[in-house]
Order: sequence, then structure tokens, then C-alpha cells
Amino acid sequence: MNPTDFTDEKNGRLVKTERDYWAFVPNPLPPKLTLSWDLVNQLSDADRALSELAGTARTLPNPHLLIGPFIRREAVLSSRIEGTQASLSDLLFFEASGAVDPKVPDAREVGNYVKAMEYGLARLNKFPLSLRFIRELHERLMEGTRGEHLTPGGFRRSQNWIGPAGCTLMEALYVPPPVEEMEQALARFETYLHASSTLPLLVRLAAIHYQFEAIHPFLDGNGRIGRLLITLLLCKEGALSEPLLYLSAYFERHRDEYYRLLLAVSQRGQWAEWILFFLRGVTEQSRDALIRSARLRELWQGYRQEFQSARSSALQLRLIDQLFAYPAITASQAAKLLQVTHRSAQLNIEKLIHKGILKEATGKQRNRIFVAPQIIHVIEAPHAS
Repeated sequence: MNPTDFTDEKNGRLVKTERDYWAFVPNPLPPKLTLSWDLVNQLSDADRALSELAGTARTLPNPHLLIGPFIRREAVLSSRIEGTQASLSDLLFFEASGAVDPKVPDAREVGNYVKAMEYGLARLNKFPLSLRFIRELHERLMEGTRGEHLTPGGFRRSQNWIGPAGCTLMEALYVPPPVEEMEQALARFETYLHASSTLPLLVRLAAIHYQFEAIHPFLDGNGRIGRLLITLLLCKEGALSEPLLYLSAYFERHRDEYYRLLLAVSQRGQWAEWILFFLRGVTEQSRDALIRSARLRELWQGYRQEFQSARSSALQLRLIDQLFAYPAITASQAAKLLQVTHRSAQLNIEKLIHKGILKEATGKQRNRIFVAPQIIHVIEAPHAS
């Protein structure tokens, strides 16, 4: 890491370690900010878009049915930022079958992101967001993956660094705080999570995301945990009643800018540029979520209408609801859900296949997986507009 790249001492300090490399220690939050007109205008747009999404979430007849698709889209895209190749279909196949395709080993990592998010959302109303909470999320994220040897659920006890693949500590673009300074920075970070603040919530979230990435407390999984915290904090602070906003699609589309702006805060104290970028992401992804949720609701209403008047419709309606929560299913899973025999479950699946709601995706005669292609298309489309 080149110390001459770090020109703003107000944002943090450089420390030279016993091993003769430089590391950066960010100052405690909150940052000293002057809100420009550009930033105020972008904040207004972001607040308005987020409020509209929150209002829509409150009017959805079954908002919990949409949470699953949104979480899985976020899991795929947040993991893709870190270099995984698994698609939404790969994730669904892994979750439905419980087996990792050797051609797509990343699917387990993406599945773990879903588990970590669902765990966090379930615990959010009972426990404060704390360092312990964050370690628990990390433990679930890393379980059984290629990073499992990198102390899942434990903060690092050695130095890490950020840079091109294969670079050394000396060649790194950024070296986070050494362990002792990291522990102090984490303690101050936790204090800030619980403190009252005069900063607008979205500006505060942008600062929190930067700070976590700058501290980089884990040997692996920092980016995914940092992005996961954004959604959890939006729900914890009451900005959203349902977890429908995720920023990874925006960050993934602008990956180079995302990393460049995070680094620029550390190097040159360019908070305004980073916060503007973050707020644009909130605006874009709130509008995207509005469109996707409306399309999913239209599909849901249309599917239910197909079976509303049918004499034996109750089982199909339950199956349809399940597909919106999770758009892939096996006959065994359907039998358990509907509390019917395997044969009866298969007959109900075939009725949905006949209507074009489901299709068989494996091409096999045994251990078949059925997917809802129209639902998947709405989730997987790069842009909702």
C-alpha cells in the first residue's frame, strides 16, 4: 500500500507495523460532512423512492410471499460481486435438491447468503445489531464453503489486504487496520450502531457500509456481510416493514465505481462522492423493487384466478403461494407442504404444468425439479423497467 495515496488525515490515520508495511485505520463515525445541494437533492429523491416502496409493501396482500424471491436475487448478485458464478437457477436447484452440482460449486456460498439473511431478519426484532450478531451472520455465510477454514464467525487474528489477485501485502491497494487497531475500531463501530444520530438515515447507512468495509474484520466475506447489513438496518430502523430493498444489483452493475469510491473515502476523504453514489443506488433499486413487486403481484393474482373457481382448488392455491415464496419445488416437497401423498402432489403439480405455471427442469424421470419460469424471469431480469 502506497502511503502517499492517502492524503486526507481527517478521515483516518496510517500506521506502520512491525513487519514494515503501512495500514489504514479509519476514524470513528460519524464523519464531518457538509451536505451540498447535489447531495440534499439526491437524498430527497432516495427518501421519496424508499417511502413509496415502504408504502407499497404495507399494501401488499401477502408481502411475505415476495421476500423469498428478493432475498435470492440479492444473494446471487452480492455473491457475484465477489466472483461467484452461480445463477438464480443454480441456487434454486441447490436448495430444491440439497446437492451441489460439481459444475457450480458456488451455489452453496449463495445458498448460505440466503440462510444468513433469513437468520438476521428472524433475529432482528429480538436482538440488537451487535458485533456478536454480525459474527453469527458470518458463521452462517461461511459454513461448508471454500472459505470455511477462514474462521467462520470469528474476527480475524491476522492481517488481510485488498488488491489484485496474487498481490502481496506490500503491493496491496488497501491494507485494513492491524488486529489490535481493528478491535478498537470495531468497538467504536458497535457503539455508533446503537447511538442516536443527527445524520439522515440513508447518509448514516452509507457511512456504516464504508466503515465496515474499511475495517474489514473477517478474513473472507466482508463485502457480503457489509451489504447484508444495509437491508437489516433499513428494517431495524423502521424505514421498511418488509425487506424488499437490496443494493447489490446496483453495486454489481457499477462494480469498479463501487470499489473506487470506497477506496477514495479512505485515501482522500471523498465522502460526498461515495454518499451520492449510495443514494443513487437506493433511488434506482427502490424503483426497481416497486416494478418487480407489482409484476409479481400481477402474476400471483392471475395464477390464483385460474384456480379460484375450481372445485378442488385449495391445494393448487397453496402450491401457487409457495412458488412465489420459493419458485422451485419437488414432488416430495409438495407432498409435505400440502400434507398429501406423493401421487396426489404429483397430480397437483401436473395441473400447474398444464396451465403453464410450472415446468420440469431436469429432463430426468426421477428426482425431478419443477420451476416457475415466469416468476423466475421477473426476478432474474437485469432491469425491471
